[in-house]
Amino acid sequence: MSTVAIVIIAVVVLAILIAIYMASRRQQEQKREDKRVIASEHRQEADVRRAGAEKEQAVADEQAAAARRQAAEAEERSAAARQEHAAADAHAEHAHDIDPDAGDHEAHDGVAHDRNGDRVADHDERPPTEESRRTV
Repeated sequence: MSTVAIVIIAVVVLAILIAIYMASRRQQEQKREDKRVIASEHRQEADVRRAGAEKEQAVADEQAAAARRQAAEAEERSAAARQEHAAADAHAEHAHDIDPDAGDHEAHDGVAHDRNGDRVADHDERPPTEESRRTV
């Protein structure tokens, strides 16, 4: 073999090796670019999901605050109702204490009541009979 043939073969082999190396580099770069694109898509999806989660959290926080407000309002109303009941009981007791007829245990409607204002059955009160219903 001549020296020229050996040099040509070496140059061709070298060119093939350089082409393989370049193709390999392009392939690696393409894989990196594909991974960058995929990573970018994942970041965008994460951002969208994060924004949705933050919105849902804000709505949940608002609902929780509204529920706390309603509970506080309900507790205030309950306390006010208890105060009104206590005031009513105090007025009823005071009225009973100063009423000269309080010993009769009769209210203005002719029905006996105890100190709490609850109706008390009269000892003479009996369930109506069939005859008394017909005459009424």
